[in-house]
Amino acid sequence: MPTPAEIEAKFWKALQSDMTIMIGLDGSNIIPRPMTAQLEGDAEGPIWFFTAKDTELVLGLSSSEKATATFVSKGHDLFATVQGKLCVDNDRAVIDRLWNRFVEAWFEGGKNDPKLTLLRFDPAQAEIWLDASSVVSGIKMLLGYDPKEEYKDKVAKVDL
Repeated sequence: MPTPAEIEAKFWKALQSDMTIMIGLDGSNIIPRPMTAQLEGDAEGPIWFFTAKDTELVLGLSSSEKATATFVSKGHDLFATVQGKLCVDNDRAVIDRLWNRFVEAWFEGGKNDPKLTLLRFDPAQAEIWLDASSVVSGIKMLLGYDPKEEYKDKVAKVDL
């Protein structure tokens, strides 16, 4: 059974690999939307997002807002809800470090595109679940094992 630190490490590895996360502003009418998450190296935050300044998400920000991100790994073997703060942070050095051809495809003016906006999400805490359903779990359940017992060690609440 994995420790909370091991579960957290699996989250960061999966996010680094899969990169798509849903993010929305807490207490707003702005529906969470899929965004491409960018991490620097093996860093465990902040999570960066390139977007345009005229998107609802950016227009809904006042300065630094509480936000919630939800993540599902591509294999559906890890799920997470992450809470933290989201703000505009157009740090040119960070833009330069994270810039790549996929981001460039969205901005005709490149790094100097007037619509370019870099969002910074500072995660504070998360609840991370590992998928406990499997053929083995199903067989165990048929043999009388309690599935709640199998699952209880596959969730972690962590401060990030």
